[in-house]
Amino acid sequence: MLTTKTARIFLKPPVFLICLLPFFFILTDSIELTGNLGANPIENIQDRLGNWGLRFLLLTLAISPLRKLTGQIWLTLFRRMLGLFTFFYVLMHFLTWLILEQNIYLPAITEDIITRPFITIGFLALLILLLLASTSTNNIQRKLQKKWYAIHRLIYAASILAVWHYWWQVKKDITEPLIYVFVLSILLLYRIWIKYLSRKN
Repeated sequence: MLTTKTARIFLKPPVFLICLLPFFFILTDSIELTGNLGANPIENIQDRLGNWGLRFLLLTLAISPLRKLTGQIWLTLFRRMLGLFTFFYVLMHFLTWLILEQNIYLPAITEDIITRPFITIGFLALLILLLLASTSTNNIQRKLQKKWYAIHRLIYAASILAVWHYWWQVKKDITEPLIYVFVLSILLLYRIWIKYLSRKN
């Protein structure tokens, strides 16, 4: 069995670099080194950043079930890293919309957030992820103690809002949103089942 120390030394650095690859390929596609951004480059960048943010969010949620099912304690080493990458990609997704699409024009930004429901719930998800990222350090966890765990349970709300945001954004083919809904449902139902068993026992 892989030890936590071994995983920290030999797995965390390459996993960190792998997590950066989607962002790297967006940058290289933007200069047509590895591809291109298509006819609508801003939408392409925004969609890719948002999709990866959602994928990292689901991967973060998958860590605890995988640890329990496999007994591999070292997997928890990656939960914070994946959570922070979730916030990074979602923040970049938001900044792309804010800067490249809206040109930081505050009246239009405010109107969109208030009047367009899929943007409203996406913005709420971002605020939750900001809270989780800003309280992710060991020092803050020690200071908040039990409150920290209550705060970080908000990841479930953020995940629901994020999938919902993506679902409402898609206009035609809902195949990919359905996949995310399915994966999220499994991850949440597993937690409900484990909680039920613990109370039963």
